[in-house]
Amino acid sequence: KKGGVTWSDLRLAQSVLQSVLKMSARTLTAGLGSAFRRALTSWPAPAGNALHHANGCAHNFKTVAPALTPSTVQPFPGSAGRALQVRSSSASASSAMPDLVHEEDPKEFKIYRWDPDQGDKPRMQSYTVDLNDCGPMILDVLLKIKDEQDSTLSFRRSCREGICGSCAMNIDGSNGLACLTRVERGGSAAASASTIAPLPHMFVVKDLVVDMANFYAQYKSVKPWLQSGDAEKVDGKEVFQSKEDRAKLDGLYECILCACCSTSCPSYWWNSDKYLGPAVLLQAYRWIIDSRDQSTDERIKQLDDAFKLYRCKTIMNCAKVCPKGLNPGKAIAKIKKAHHGHLE
Repeated sequence: KKGGVTWSDLRLAQSVLQSVLKMSARTLTAGLGSAFRRALTSWPAPAGNALHHANGCAHNFKTVAPALTPSTVQPFPGSAGRALQVRSSSASASSAMPDLVHEEDPKEFKIYRWDPDQGDKPRMQSYTVDLNDCGPMILDVLLKIKDEQDSTLSFRRSCREGICGSCAMNIDGSNGLACLTRVERGGSAAASASTIAPLPHMFVVKDLVVDMANFYAQYKSVKPWLQSGDAEKVDGKEVFQSKEDRAKLDGLYECILCACCSTSCPSYWWNSDKYLGPAVLLQAYRWIIDSRDQSTDERIKQLDDAFKLYRCKTIMNCAKVCPKGLNPGKAIAKIKKAHHGHLE
């Protein structure tokens, strides 16, 4: 005992705190009560003497302990920013918080389905999802359908943050990442069904999963790695690059190879076996313009082909759908200039 407070007082404070934490979630959402709030604000600051702080805590817990029971807590009327008020034990229980009513917001989603093992023709299958019981993104909808309605639905996903590019698909007629595309709500958009399909003009493996083998083979063909050769290295390890040269890579290195741009390009649709497409050409220019690379001329010469590069007709669908806000069409135009001796 010191200063008039015993260890039993501290144990009482601990017991009351545990009782508060065990209150129902419904009680805690309303707050902890005005009496408890006054006690909290009157606690001495814990500066210097920890025991003095414990004494003050125990004293205030003893003050409010009789009022802190689940039967004596009710919601504070008024704004949501207020906490609780503690009513006396003689107050009527009829003023308890009313039960919340869940309002459904159903929306129909038509999803492309095809399973090669079943032998059926491709079809669009409808699912209805309550948007008030689901996350805001298309990927949330797909996960909810797979978890609760149809476990056979197949699609790719990984990071949920627009970094990996796995969940690229065609949503309401436009390519995009499911994890970054919001579900259309309100007005006519809520009344109409949303369509979700695989990336266009790609071989489908199953449902929303497409074969990316050709896309990755084209990416490999441009040798997407630094070829520094005999470049002068700092301390024999690193190749120096100025801030100005580094800035030239902005808008290029951010590509996540989701293939949204390439599969939105009509030229790539009809010539995907020969035309490299916006994504791969963007990556090719990323290494061409890198001041540390020693194979710039070879890279430019490799792309000097009527199909590899010049199938681009500047339709610019690529820039419109890129989830990272990049402009592959601009990079392609600069490669064409480089073929005429104007590398910039």
